[in-house]
Amino acid sequence: MNRAAIFEFFRRLAENNPDPQTELEFGNTYQLLVAVTLSAQATDVGVNKATRALFERVKTPQDMLDLGEDGLKEHIKTIGLFNSKAKNVMAMAEILVRDHGGEVPADRDALTELPGVGRKTANVVLNCAFGMETFAVDTHIFRVANRTGMAKGKTPLAVEKGLEKKVPQPFRVGSHHWMILHGRYICKARTPECWRCDVVDLCGFKQKVLEKKKG
Repeated sequence: MNRAAIFEFFRRLAENNPDPQTELEFGNTYQLLVAVTLSAQATDVGVNKATRALFERVKTPQDMLDLGEDGLKEHIKTIGLFNSKAKNVMAMAEILVRDHGGEVPADRDALTELPGVGRKTANVVLNCAFGMETFAVDTHIFRVANRTGMAKGKTPLAVEKGLEKKVPQPFRVGSHHWMILHGRYICKARTPECWRCDVVDLCGFKQKVLEKKKG
């Protein structure tokens, strides 16, 4: 995709959804960090079900420490890998209280030093909480970027670097949300629903599915 096509790609998605947001539910930056950490290899729907009651009780890292690891596990036991995630979330809370005054740092390096926080999680937090122009490459974005030809790459980092170079203003802050939602609901992994895609004419994917399968 050339720059004009990329601009038009996001312009159309923005026209349909002017203010894209993460589908994770949270009330503050710390809750967002916890939700994104829990969402690894899990669905947003599943995380939201587990965190609704949790977030009524836990609003700060100190609240999490007061709840304790066993209490956290009770809330998140429906989420995959909940034992290891609980350990990471508790260790993260301890570091935030000890080293950051209970606040989530607005810095990628500081975030990725926290247990259970990788580059993708850090990018989501920086984007959603602090409005930074970051590109959190999950499986949906990786697929959409490669499939459309917008930013091809063999690794998430390569795709992220490609998007950093190619995504124009005024779409940089919202771009990863538009791409995630597009990948989740239209440009699906097994059968992309090209027949109802608003940007199908801009896409470089050769095996387009232009008719809905019957049955």
